[in-house]
Formats: sequence, structure tokens, C-alpha cells
Amino acid sequence: MHLKETKHETTLSKQILRCGTSIGANVEEASGAQSRKDFSHKISISYKEAKETRYWLRLLNDTGFIDKKMFDSLLTDCEELLKIMGSIQITLKGKEK
Repeated sequence: MHLKETKHETTLSKQILRCGTSIGANVEEASGAQSRKDFSHKISISYKEAKETRYWLRLLNDTGFIDKKMFDSLLTDCEELLKIMGSIQITLKGKEK
């Protein structure tokens, strides 16, 4: 892992690994949801984890632990995930009415 090997940074790298991998894990759980409410809940958790990941990415960038090119790439991916999950949430809320 880049942060651990080159920057010897463990606290931030553990945080970003935890919340970053939680996004996919909760989306995977959502795909096997037992109800629309369960699906919505898991997507909501994924959205929150993506927002937390974005926070840690900004912090890593601001402290110089990752370079601008890596930050821009990771942030773009994170923002795309937020848009997708946000859109799913909006669609689900529209179907509840």
C-alpha cells in the first residue's frame, strides 16, 4: 500500500482502507437485500462511507501524503460513486410516494 510503504503513514491509511472498502461491501449487501427498505438502508450506508472516504482523501491531499495526480484520480472515482448512489437514493424515494 502506497501510504504505508512510502510515507510510513498508518492511521490515515487504515481509515481510508476501512471506509473505502465498506462502500463496495455495503453495495454488495444491498444487491442481496431482502426488501426495498433493506436495499435503501445499505445504499445509504454506502453513500455515507463514500462521503467519509472523500473526507480522508482531502485530508491526505492537504497533508501531502498523496500527490495531486493520485488525489485527483481517487477523488474523481469517489465523486462518481457518490453521484451513482445519490441517484439511486433519489429514485428510491420517488418510488416510496
